[in-house]
Formats: sequence, structure tokens, C-alpha cells
Amino acid sequence: MSHRLLSSTPPKSDISPSTTAAEEPSAHTSPVPARRSLVALFAVLLVAWVGVAGVGGPYFGKISEVATNDRSSFLPESAESTKAQSLIDDFSDDDAVPAIVVLENRDGVTEQDATKLDDLTTALDDEGLLATEASPAIPAEDGEALELVLPVSSETTADDVETIRSVIGEEFSASTGGADSSDGDSGTAVSVHVTGPAGFSADLSEAFAGIDGILLLVALIAVFVILVIVYRSPLLPVIVLFTSVAALSASIFVIWHLADAGILLINGQVQGILFILVVGATTDYSLLVVARFRDALLTERDRVRAGLAALKGVLEPIAASGGTVIAGLLVLLLTDLASTTALGPVAAIGILVAMCAALTFLPAALIIIGRSVFWPFLPKVRSAGAGTKKGLWSRIAEVVAARPRVIWIGLVVLLALPLIAFPQFKASGVAQSDFVLGDSEARDGQDVLAEHFPGGSGSPTQIVLAEDHLEEAAQAIGSLGGVESMTVVADDTPSGTVAIDDEGTLQAPQGRGGTDAAGGAPASPPAPTEVDGQVLLEVTLSDAADSLAAEDTVTSIRDAVHDVDAEALVGGETAVDLDTNTTAEADRALAIPLILLVITVILILLLRSLVAPLLLVALTVLSFGTALGVSALVFNHIIGFSGADPSVPLYAFVFLVALGIDYNIFLMSRVREESLRFGTRTGVLSGLVATGGVITSAGIVLAATFAALAVIPVMFLFQLAFIVTFGVLLDAILVRSLVVPALVYDIGRSVWCPWRKRIPVDVGRGD
Repeated sequence: MSHRLLSSTPPKSDISPSTTAAEEPSAHTSPVPARRSLVALFAVLLVAWVGVAGVGGPYFGKISEVATNDRSSFLPESAESTKAQSLIDDFSDDDAVPAIVVLENRDGVTEQDATKLDDLTTALDDEGLLATEASPAIPAEDGEALELVLPVSSETTADDVETIRSVIGEEFSASTGGADSSDGDSGTAVSVHVTGPAGFSADLSEAFAGIDGILLLVALIAVFVILVIVYRSPLLPVIVLFTSVAALSASIFVIWHLADAGILLINGQVQGILFILVVGATTDYSLLVVARFRDALLTERDRVRAGLAALKGVLEPIAASGGTVIAGLLVLLLTDLASTTALGPVAAIGILVAMCAALTFLPAALIIIGRSVFWPFLPKVRSAGAGTKKGLWSRIAEVVAARPRVIWIGLVVLLALPLIAFPQFKASGVAQSDFVLGDSEARDGQDVLAEHFPGGSGSPTQIVLAEDHLEEAAQAIGSLGGVESMTVVADDTPSGTVAIDDEGTLQAPQGRGGTDAAGGAPASPPAPTEVDGQVLLEVTLSDAADSLAAEDTVTSIRDAVHDVDAEALVGGETAVDLDTNTTAEADRALAIPLILLVITVILILLLRSLVAPLLLVALTVLSFGTALGVSALVFNHIIGFSGADPSVPLYAFVFLVALGIDYNIFLMSRVREESLRFGTRTGVLSGLVATGGVITSAGIVLAATFAALAVIPVMFLFQLAFIVTFGVLLDAILVRSLVVPALVYDIGRSVWCPWRKRIPVDVGRGD
């Protein structure tokens, strides 16, 4: 390649230092009219990007309007729970999500407790918060709790749940994490919580509420502090941050309209990653542009010529690295889970806009402002023959040259040690109650519910099967562990269901004396509701509906039912969680090898070598494995997480590998350029000196932005933040600074095989 990222030894100039402050055209500068036209063009670019930021800015607070956190909406149509839901809807006219209200009174529930719940139902119904009529409160067998299932509209779940909690607070003297009150006669404490699918959805929405504000604010502050330290200038960090904000505004504007049109489906996770990715990538690219501009100012008086030289120098490496990341991200379009599929184009749009902002707005701003952008440390033109001071990276290059084999072998062994813990990374899924970190009323309510009722109360597993197979299927399910009870949907009953025992016998609603509920004739079982020859069997599980144990039970139910009726479909909340985890695991197995293949091919084309790309990809995978092994130790033994979502390793891989390729390209493209002139071993040392500072700074900035994800109290984002932050720092500081240079130096010219003929032999260094 013919591009250069940084100039470690700038070309000599006959311009004296006394002229460095001038911004006048030199003898080689274009005519004044052309120069004025360029300045005018840059000014137009500045105004255009300010306009883009102004138009896209208001969409920061609106993007949550087109995001959804309903896991079922991200499943493919081929998922069994998705197929089941389409048939389940035929058995009911309402589109509701259960919000489970659980009241606990340790001294035994009283008539007053039941009356308050009845009054609550009436009040909520009067306010139009219930999709259908709620069933009466169900007492626990131990007499210490009441359960009330409220059908909440699926379109306004989070808002309705918060309103319900507010009403409960007024009725039961609410406090944080539930409602508590004291009975005036006995002083008994009564706690009331809203849990169930609707409760967890509301808590998750609340956790993501800070994504539009606090996440972005923390990320920008972190980047600003790092930039101030790097540049020691008050103005330049502001310009770089505005470049990032402008890029993010444009990205959000485009993605909001695509999501609003139904072309993209996004959730809070994708939204948060978009914010961080655009800010981090734009800042990384900006670091390259600024470094090259400052380098050019050391040899060129005129800010326009310096800006054009900088733009020319960074255009190819930024386009190559950004294009590689985009290609890797678009592989996610082949996955089945809609949230993962959406991440591909969403992140690709963000990277594309980041490249455009760094290559248009930032150079324009630098050219318009000139040297003053670096105030108070203005770069001065070096005089002819002026030497350069030996800096940190020159000393690191000397260390690499002195003992390359010891360095790369020793560090590879060190990086490989955490791989022992790699299998301990548990990514088979977590209970929905573990999604939200910190306080969660739904989680507290689930604990209370599981203590007094079957864990799956209010969220049954639903099975659509042929009516002829109902009895046999019930017998098969009844013999399984983890099943508490079964009912069949029946319209001609007050509750809308009729119980069925383990022998497959329908149970009539019993009143006193063995008669029916009305107290008249002997009880007889009502007929189940039948739709196109099928019935709906509902199974209450012993374990909490969102638990991994419940998912195992659903797997067993599917096996048992399918043996009876191959066309039967098993759905419900637990089945949705199971299918989501299964789909995510399949996506991970598909996407990771394809991303590696795509990136390897692109590196081969860019570096014109087979050996170098394969080594770089191998080191990148090793770095990823090290990060995951360390994360497993931290998550399991220090923090105590129960596990991880199956998508966490895939997302971490995408960002560690795809973004890590940026640093590969920045380093190795420069190494190849220098190698074409001086030989491989001299070239790798020159490339290390030229790019070491920029790559390290870029890695620190990217790590800081991803670390900001940890402020959102969601396990998925916290785990992703830790893995990517640790991995990026490891990659940029250790692997790119020492392992890669030492390995390439040790191998020498053979690293460019099989196309090494154009690479000269190192003079005085051997082959």
C-alpha cells in the first residue's frame, strides 16, 4: 500500500522555523482563487454537518419510541413458540400480557386484604388499564398470600404497569420495591408486588430509560477527558466530540426512519450499542486525522495544503478499516434472531456515517481553524536537517528488535493461560429475573410468588394440539417432573378453563356436596373450546416461568407431546425464552466462523499476503479467548453472575474482532509500506514507531466508550462492556504493541508469502 498513517521521520523542509506561525501560501500553494474556493467548500461542509446535527439531534429522545424489548417479537417465524402463538390467539379475542399482583401477609391474609385487591381491580378497570376482565384473587395454600392476574394491553405494557404500581402505592402505602402497609389493628406488615411478564417488561424498560441520556453523557465525558490528556488542548477535544455527536445524530436520524417504517427492528441493547459504537469509532478515526494533520503541519506552513495532505494520507486506511468492519457486521444479516440481525445494518450504518464525519467535517474544521486548534502547544515547521527526539515508541521498538522471539512467545503463553477458564463462560441463558441489575420489583415479587404459589403461576406453558390427542398428551405431561397442574381452555366456565388431571380426565368445577359450582345437578365436565379440531392445554410449571429449570421442563414437554401429536405446538413465555436462547446459540455458531472468513479474505487482499493475515486473525482470536476466559473468572467468582445470554459471546466477538481489525490494518498496512522501502524488519520497527501512539490512544478511547455501557443496569450490557473493554485494551496495548511487531520481526520477509518478491531483504538484518 502507498498510504501513510503518521510520519515518524517527516521529510526535510527548507522552511525556517521563523515562518511557522504564518498561514500564508508557500511557493507551492495553489493560486489564491482555488485556495479560496477550497476554504469556501470546507465552510459549506461545516455548515452542512451543523445542520445535520440540528436535524438529527431531536431524535435522540425519540429513538426509544421505535424500540421494543419484547423478546417474542425478535424470534423467527420458524420458531415453535412463534407458530404456537399464532394459533393461541385464535382461542382468545384479547391481546394481553399478564401482570401478576402478589400480596403477602406473614400473619395470614385477611378479608380486608382480599377486599383491597378487589377494589384495586375495580379501580384499574375503571381507568381502562385492563385488556379484559381480571379473575378473582387466588389464595395460597399456606394462607399467607393472594395472587391476582391482571391482563394488561401488550401495546402499552410498561406504562400500564407503572400506573398499576402507582395505584397500588396509593392503596397500600407504597415504598420502593413494592407496596407495604401496616394493619392498624395488628400492626401486621403487608407487601404487594407487581411481577410476571408485564412486570419484568416494565422493569427492563425502566433500566433502559437512561440510554438516551446518561449513557451518552458518560461516554462523552470519558472520551473528552482522554482527549484532553492526549492533546493537552481545550479546543481540539470539543471539535472531535462534536464530530462524534454529529455522526451519531445522522445515524439516529436514518435508523429511526428505517425502524419507524418497519424495515429494522431494534431493542434497547442495539440502541445502546449504536450510541457507543458511533462515538468510539468516530473518535478513533478522528485521532488518525488529527495525528496526520499535526504531522503535516510540521513540514507545511499552509493549513489548506496540510489539511489536504492529511486527508489524502488517512483516506485509504480509514476506508479500508471501516469497510472491513462493515463487511463483518453485515454477516449478522444471515442470523435468525431479529435483534442480532438488526445489529448488522444498524451498526454498519453507524460505522459508515462515522467514516463520513471523520473524513469531511473534521478535516474541514481543522483546515478552517489551522494551527490554533492545537493551542497552547502549536506545532511548528521543522527546519531542514532538524532531528527528532527518541520517544517512548522508539524505545519500545528497540526492545522488540533486541529480543523478538522471547517477547512474542512469552506473551502468547501469557495470553493463553486464561484459556483454561474459557469453558467456564456460561452462555446458555439466564433467567429473565436476572436481566436487570440492582432493584427490581418484578424480581422481588417473583421470589414472593415462588414461595407461596407454584413458580409458573400466571404464566402457563400453552400447548395447541388435536382434540383427539388431549387425553394421551395430558397423561404424558402429567408423568413429567416440574409440572404442577394442567387446565384446558373452555368458554363455558366462569374462569375460562377447566382442570384436567394426570390421567387426562377433565374435572368439573365443584361446589359444595359434590355438585357443580351452582350447587344444582351433579357436576359434569364442560367441553373444551375447540378451534379447527384443536384445543388449548395450559400447563402450570413448578419452577418460575423465567427460570432455566422451567425451560428444561418445556423441552421435556415438547418431546412428550410431539411423540403423541407430531403437529402439536408448545408456546408461552417460557417457550419464548427457550427458543430465544436456542436461536441465539445457533446464530453464534453460524456467524463467528463466517466473520472470521470474511475478515481473513479482506486482510489477504489488503496486505497481499497469506501468512500475515492468518497470523493476525489467529492472534485476534487468541485475544478474544483471553478476554472471555478472564471474564468467566470475574463473572463466576467475583461478581457471582448466574450466567450470560447466548448472544453475549457473539456480540463481544463482533466488536473485539471486527474493530480489532482496525488496529491490524493501521499497523500492518504501514508496516507493509515501510517494508517495500526498507525491508520487513526495518519496516515493522518504523511502522510500530509511527502508529503506536495512535493505536494505543484509539484503543483507550474505544475501551472507555464501551465501558460506559456498564452504567445501564442490564446484565447483557454490563457483561458486554467488561469483555469488550478488557479485550480492546489487551489488544491495543499488548498485542498490537508487542506481540504482532515481535512476531513479524522474528519471521521477517517470509511473513509476506507467497507474494514477497516485491519486499526487499533487510540491509544488515538478514532475511
